[in-house]
Amino acid sequence: MSSALTDLCPHPIVQAPMAGGVSVPHLAAAVCAAGGLGFLAAGYKTADGMYQEIKQLRSITDRPFGVNLFMPQPDHSDPATVELYAHQLAGEASWYDTELGDPDNGRDDGYDAKLAVLLDNPVPVVSFHFGVPTRDVLDSLRRAGTFTMATATTAEEALAVQRAGADAVIAQGVEAGGHQGTHRDVPENDRAGIGLLSLVAQIRETVSIPVVAAGGIMRGSQIAAVLAAGACAAQLGTAFLVTPESGANAVHKQALTNPLFVRTELTRAFSGRPARGLVNRFLREHGPYAPAAYPDVHHLTAPLRKAAAKAGDAQGMALWAGQGHRMARELSAGQLVEVLAAELEEARAALSEGGVR
Repeated sequence: MSSALTDLCPHPIVQAPMAGGVSVPHLAAAVCAAGGLGFLAAGYKTADGMYQEIKQLRSITDRPFGVNLFMPQPDHSDPATVELYAHQLAGEASWYDTELGDPDNGRDDGYDAKLAVLLDNPVPVVSFHFGVPTRDVLDSLRRAGTFTMATATTAEEALAVQRAGADAVIAQGVEAGGHQGTHRDVPENDRAGIGLLSLVAQIRETVSIPVVAAGGIMRGSQIAAVLAAGACAAQLGTAFLVTPESGANAVHKQALTNPLFVRTELTRAFSGRPARGLVNRFLREHGPYAPAAYPDVHHLTAPLRKAAAKAGDAQGMALWAGQGHRMARELSAGQLVEVLAAELEEARAALSEGGVR
């Protein structure tokens, strides 16, 4: 690991910030206590909601941790396509006995207010998704003592992250669960994507800042592989989603290893932005018609997703998951970090001995 990240956590293991109530303070605290870097997800939260979670996390751990922000998105959506999608979802609203959400519920997610909180009450690490902030923002966070990172899905995006002044780049391979962190949301994103090992290699040849690898990582041997490819740490989301400390819905946790769900796909069905999830009925029926309109579609489908979760219906939920979801292990978050660290050392030892196990 780079010296800056080594100071933050003994193991090169980062718990991915999973928005929507998954990355709760107790999950981050457990990861931190075991020697990893735990993260809170501020996406979809108010500035005060984010502050309260930071306050709670600090009350249960004195270890370094991170907070993730979504970048505000430009409004390129076509109201007509969103309205058409709403008509297509009318049957879902009737089925779950709820109303569709308001697609005009807001775009910036309280970004400026959250930045103000993080500058007034600095945290050790802040990462960004869906783009890269301005140099002024990154310089302000650095002066506050915060280590900054931003997601990139291509070498070109990684170069933009470095030029903006971030301390590290998160290389997100196409295998990753949840939302792809592409800086520009265009229709080609539905099909595009670079595998993680190839992406790490491309980014390492493009930038000089540290690289954190993310996407489909579920075992310590995979961590060893991305470190060998040039990453300084690995970020894992789906692996931590099933832990008891995770705030994910129980139905979501069970679906990850349920034989009924055999594969994942990138879809716009739930949010209007490409995100990888388990293929269920909702994704199959609505994915082909969902417009490129984030966060309009996210707000539109929010009541449907909430109603499906309340009913325990996995077929109507956004079951975000990486390609390695079937390898999920029902361990506590602390145990998972310890097992991953042990597997990493075993893989490194095997490589140093000139063999592969």
